[in-house]
Amino acid sequence: MNWFFLPLSCAFFTASADALCKKSLLESNEYLVAWVRVGFAAPFLLLILPFIAVPKLDIYFFLAILILLPLETTALILYMKAIKLSPLSLTLPFLALSPIFMIFTSNLMLGERLDKYGIIGIALTAIGAYLLNVRTARKGVFEPFKAIGRERGSLYMIIVAFIYSITSNLGKMAILHSSPLFFAATYLPILASILFPVLVWKNHDRMKQLFFHSAIFSLIGLAIAFATITHFLAVYTVEIPYVISVKRTSLLFGIMYGAIWFKEAHIRDRLIGSIVMIAGVIIITLF
Repeated sequence: MNWFFLPLSCAFFTASADALCKKSLLESNEYLVAWVRVGFAAPFLLLILPFIAVPKLDIYFFLAILILLPLETTALILYMKAIKLSPLSLTLPFLALSPIFMIFTSNLMLGERLDKYGIIGIALTAIGAYLLNVRTARKGVFEPFKAIGRERGSLYMIIVAFIYSITSNLGKMAILHSSPLFFAATYLPILASILFPVLVWKNHDRMKQLFFHSAIFSLIGLAIAFATITHFLAVYTVEIPYVISVKRTSLLFGIMYGAIWFKEAHIRDRLIGSIVMIAGVIIITLF
């Protein structure tokens, strides 16, 4: 069961980066922190490049990268907007919707149909989403779902989850046509280069923040670098459904950070809702 610790470590490092990003967003805008998330991770990832073999790259690798970059750029900015606007304990659980969206995208693109486990998983995930705002049910049975619509951070994260349902397939395609460690070492530096003009455009008079807050930014970069490496090593070691199932524990780590570090309210409801959503994801991915 040594493989278990790879996606579990990835979940911890991802949630830690999310918490550090939310802390940074108190003084910096989402465009700067979005770039920091990949830009400060890039040097750590490039350090492993001399120690790995460069695979033979084909047109499918470059095509996957070409499609990934605009999607990941959009998702990353919306991700930062989400955790800036709303509590971690309310936004991060919606990342569990990615496998749900993948069911429908697979149906659309591949003609695959829902089985009974997919239906059960979707039902559990919907129940979990309801429980995130269950305290509002006294105003009406549909009020918890309406509360999601009123929370912009939640809506942004739902869009991110949908984008990730597409990029996860593209990332797998890029790995199959290169190698896990090569993709891990090169993709984020490329993404950081693409995002840099956006950073300058949105922060032309605040670029000094990159130096003033270099300590916390370096921690974000290190956490993302470890998350990236452990993710792709996990994908290389064990089947993706197992990796996804364990990685979703990042939601629980995120809620713990929200409770301890940011003193967020209604943690019990959100913890129960997240556990139910994770149960739905596990049923979808493993059965």
